[in-house]
Amino acid sequence: MDCAATNTASKIPEVVLSSSSTRKAMPVIGFGTATDSKDGAGLISAALEAIKVGYRHFDTASLYGSEQALGEAIAQALTVGLVTSRDDLFVTSKLWSNDAHPHLVLPALQKSLRNLQLEYIDLYLIHLPISSRPGKVEGWSVDEEDLMPMDFKSVWAAMEECQRLGLAKSIGVSNFSCKKLQNLLSSATIPPSVNQVEMSPVWQQKKLIEFCKANGIVVTAFSPLGAKGSSWGTNHVMENEVLQEIAKARGKTVAQVCLRWIYEQGGTLVVKSYNKERLKENLQIFDWELSEDDCNKISQIKQHRMMLKEELVSARGPYKSVEELWDGEL
Repeated sequence: MDCAATNTASKIPEVVLSSSSTRKAMPVIGFGTATDSKDGAGLISAALEAIKVGYRHFDTASLYGSEQALGEAIAQALTVGLVTSRDDLFVTSKLWSNDAHPHLVLPALQKSLRNLQLEYIDLYLIHLPISSRPGKVEGWSVDEEDLMPMDFKSVWAAMEECQRLGLAKSIGVSNFSCKKLQNLLSSATIPPSVNQVEMSPVWQQKKLIEFCKANGIVVTAFSPLGAKGSSWGTNHVMENEVLQEIAKARGKTVAQVCLRWIYEQGGTLVVKSYNKERLKENLQIFDWELSEDDCNKISQIKQHRMMLKEELVSARGPYKSVEELWDGEL
């Protein structure tokens, strides 16, 4: 086994999820697998490289089409001894909208487990606060006529059953506002342990972070660097002058400044790179701190939400406006 990678992995801080069925903690930084590409071989290679440099948390979703490649990478890592056991890794996947119906949650998770070649996943998330017509998936968007209101109480009860069965050690949500979380908490027997949302210095989510902290919910930031170059991405983060100035003054990369800032807010994060050096750089954020002046400058950055998810808004659907979808958290 690579001793350097083991040492790096041991230095990555972890958080214990409040409603986990095990004492296993979640590494605060994870390797993301959302991509426009369907390059399975490239993903396998990148995931193996990520394990070699110290990543132990891997984030996927049924929608991404990356579960099978990630599963193969995990199988190879175990075979060649990059990790000693499945328990060394923390794996997250997500329930897509077409399966967000009470009777489809468990079968969807079982399919994800088959794809991943795993007996359980560490964290299972509801991908969006909306359901869609069962059986129909066409890429990232949902057709207007297929949008359906989610039965939050019943879908969450099915998620809870997945945890009770031991197939998911923790359960949570993604893209949920404070109001939608409050709705879920009002009937939950097992509260959501994580809310994975867009978060970066350019979209700071201050209200949501405070709500989640008060309710024992860990916030995980997706696209913390703006996902520049992807179909959903933006240049606003990496090209922000304030962040560039701080990075230059501190001798860090803009990415490191962004990731460190999220960590200092109490957030966890999922980053994606197929570049070995950037994979390493993204882990080098735990042995230094931003100054008070740095944080003050970042707090004044003009806010810009990258993913409004307008495709989920429809006069005939459950959300009639972007404001209604995000409950005014814009």
